[in-house]
Amino acid sequence: MIENQNEFLQLKHFVEQNLKIFCSNYKEDYIKRRFFSRMRSTNTNSYAEYLHYVKTNPPEMELLRKALTINVTEFFRDKEVFDAIKMVILPAIIKDRKRISIWCAGSSTGEEPYSLAIILYELMATHQDISGYIIATDIDQVVLGKAKAGVFEDKLIKKLPISVVQKHFTQLPNGSYEAKQHLKDLIRFRPHDLMSGVPPSRFLDLITCRNVTIYFNEKQKDDLARTFHSALVTNGFYVMGKTEYLGRQVENLFTSFNSSLKIFIKKS
Repeated sequence: MIENQNEFLQLKHFVEQNLKIFCSNYKEDYIKRRFFSRMRSTNTNSYAEYLHYVKTNPPEMELLRKALTINVTEFFRDKEVFDAIKMVILPAIIKDRKRISIWCAGSSTGEEPYSLAIILYELMATHQDISGYIIATDIDQVVLGKAKAGVFEDKLIKKLPISVVQKHFTQLPNGSYEAKQHLKDLIRFRPHDLMSGVPPSRFLDLITCRNVTIYFNEKQKDDLARTFHSALVTNGFYVMGKTEYLGRQVENLFTSFNSSLKIFIKKS
């Protein structure tokens, strides 16, 4: 592997122009690891050689996009976090208001926003005066389209309790499962760049952004925390990934609600 910084910058520019994935928003080492992965798969030995390969082999564009926007997710990932949302966070929110607003940032292929929708739907079923919605965003419009379709492989669905599957999903002829309309009605899917500095909505009660900032540098993490702070109501909740952390520059913006689950409350 021959590494040349100018060639790297040219490849990065090509990706930003053609895939609309802004590499500068991620750690350089992460971007290089993703490039190296595709270079090994295509037997190319330099950034320039790989760039030529991408330009002359259109199917590689989609494979590169997938490599750069790794989407590892599942329904109710880290069950204890969703238990806290169901049993503690949402009950606390409805003490003060009758309409719950949630932003699922970096929603990937949809497993997380649909998990939240199941919890929200069940809450609304037992509290007739409560309503709510979920804004699900991702920079990758391809995976966002898949999430909006709400169709999932049976191996993902079979991890859920049978009662949940029967109530919230319909099995399709090909064996996959589609989320029922009552879940889809709770979710608003929107393309969004987390590094834009502008949230898709404000006065939100809950923001989940889990296992996303591990790819960001320290300044970008801090900028994102400020964006979330501006989007939340006072005492709104922010849930981050269990391996993530608030930087020293922004830790004063939030109070720890559950340190082990990385749940925070916005300070006024």
